[in-house]
Amino acid sequence: MTDPTPPDPTAVPDPVTVVDPKAVNGQCEQAVPLEPQQQPSTESQRDGLKMDQEMKITDSMEDGGLLESSMRLKPHEAQSYRKKALWVSWVSIAVTIVLAIVAFTVSIMRHSASAFGFAFDATLDVLSSVIVLWRYSKAAAVHSAHREYIACVILGVVFILSSICIVGKAIHDLATKLLPEVDGFLFSVSIISGVVCLILSIIKFMLGRVLTSRALITDAFNSLVGAIMGFSILISAEVFKHKPNVWYLDGTTGVLIGLIIFAYGVKLLVDMVPRVQQTRNYERFE
Repeated sequence: MTDPTPPDPTAVPDPVTVVDPKAVNGQCEQAVPLEPQQQPSTESQRDGLKMDQEMKITDSMEDGGLLESSMRLKPHEAQSYRKKALWVSWVSIAVTIVLAIVAFTVSIMRHSASAFGFAFDATLDVLSSVIVLWRYSKAAAVHSAHREYIACVILGVVFILSSICIVGKAIHDLATKLLPEVDGFLFSVSIISGVVCLILSIIKFMLGRVLTSRALITDAFNSLVGAIMGFSILISAEVFKHKPNVWYLDGTTGVLIGLIIFAYGVKLLVDMVPRVQQTRNYERFE
């Protein structure tokens, strides 16, 4: 009897063929690939994560000392818009100083509360433009959130103080029943003031949107208020000319504008004071 040959340890075993019972019965099903079905879901998840990360970066940039404009503008573009903001501020200062002097003169000569309110708003516009000049005086601070918030806090304080003066003067005129005097000089001043302030407001707002500057947008809002007050002088005078019993419209307009400026100033302080504290450690742009 011959001994069985021992198995060779180096031999490769024959592959085992597994027979699918469904294939035997003629029910072979086509394999369904999993990767193509899962791929769209995976790509959408990646896109969602990417968007979430970008939103988080944008939301946290201001807390990190930078404005959103630092992501959207190239350095030379940011400096170009900064120079435009400086030029607009200088022009605004020169124009509104003249308008403030004329409006103060009209308010004294014609006993107009709206003219006085406009004169005070024009003075406020001068101060806000000066603050914008300080805000963009340094080229390296064009995207500085900390400097932006400080400018807005100062603007908020100036708004509140100015609104108190405007409302106080208007209430005094209402209490004493001070009647405005209407003539062609008052009409011309109101039209010129309204048009000029409206143009300045549009330019400032456009620059503020590009630079994501709350200070510039606030300055634009102040110019817009000046335009409204300039036109309100014309409307109040025209109404008083035809209906003298509505003499209180002029003073009421002054009170309303003063309250709007006061509310905006309070909102600025509420929004910006905490952000100044959050970004006070980011002083590399100062």
